[in-house]
Amino acid sequence: MISPGAWLGLLGGGQLGRMFTMAAQSMGYKVLVLDPGEHSPAGSVADGHIAADYLDNAALSEMAGRCAAATTEFENVPAESLRRLAVSSVVSPSADSVSIAQDRIREKIFLRDSGLAVAPFAVVRAEADLAVPEVDALLPGVLKVSRFGYDGKGQVRVAERAELATAFARLNHEPCVLERLLKLDRELSVIVARGFDGRVVTWPVAENCHANGILDLSVVPAQVSAELAQSARRAAIQLAEKLDYRGVLCVEFFVLADGALLVNEIAPRPHNSGHYTIDACLTSQFEQQVRVLCSLPLGDTAMHCPAVMVNLLGDLWAAGEPRWERALRHPGVKLHLYGKSEARRGRKMGHFTVLDHSVEKALALAGEIKSLLVADAASTRADSPRAARNG
Repeated sequence: MISPGAWLGLLGGGQLGRMFTMAAQSMGYKVLVLDPGEHSPAGSVADGHIAADYLDNAALSEMAGRCAAATTEFENVPAESLRRLAVSSVVSPSADSVSIAQDRIREKIFLRDSGLAVAPFAVVRAEADLAVPEVDALLPGVLKVSRFGYDGKGQVRVAERAELATAFARLNHEPCVLERLLKLDRELSVIVARGFDGRVVTWPVAENCHANGILDLSVVPAQVSAELAQSARRAAIQLAEKLDYRGVLCVEFFVLADGALLVNEIAPRPHNSGHYTIDACLTSQFEQQVRVLCSLPLGDTAMHCPAVMVNLLGDLWAAGEPRWERALRHPGVKLHLYGKSEARRGRKMGHFTVLDHSVEKALALAGEIKSLLVADAASTRADSPRAARNG
């Protein structure tokens, strides 16, 4: 067990790292962030910040020397960095687990070979792979880059064979997965935590809605049958055990029109769809990340009450700082802003969570607040004091 007072290393300086840092500090730990940016959400609240590349030998040596354990806040941190830190420090998740999630080709093959249902797919490494007859069964489909795709980026929809070559060129002929486009009923996610002692816990299943490839809101508990929710939780646990995963892991699912449950992808870290756990659960996903990393007993994941989490994108800052009283006048609403200095279209700037004893009421209020904030942003005027103040 790593006791409070110790230093914990964090690779990555984004909002997930910020929330991990704050959870760790509340438990008495100090956090050292390694991130190339001079100013980052996590770096601004951490006890120490090393501004260097993730593969910088001196930076990794400093982190290994100061920190008893290290983790990551995004899946695209080089797995080699985790391997180097693991020589002298506790590391969670492992480099092997992260390297599978970093590569969509490896991930899809691993999921299939683990006995988990996935959408029909084919591996595309060269244009010749698009010429095989088997491709016809995957159209219409989605061509997805194998690495560094997120929030809908690195994906091209393809309706027919004639469009494949152009789509592959748009993705710079990078290795891809061609996945059949399926008729979905809804999308779900399960956050699972597995400790070094092998104990596993899950949080309630979240139902997720996306807009332009970016998570818009999560409704928890998901409005699905108890049987389907239990199947999703069992699949998430099975996957964590197959990976021999240690840490917090998100498993995303498709639910088809016929009720079939398919694994879409995995994220080896806390996840956007799990932000509701901060306010709605006995133990948040970030506190649990600290607990696993430090070999502490896992916390209870039970919910206080239903919740709806809504992402706040940079688009809402079009008229200046949003009017947060729209949300905060409601006593069951919790606002979280990430400390990012520049609001850009599509950039995640924060989120709010609506808590209520009724999922339906929480969802209705979340929609009302979001509509008001969107309307405010759409009313930009050149002579607006708020717009001028925020440039």
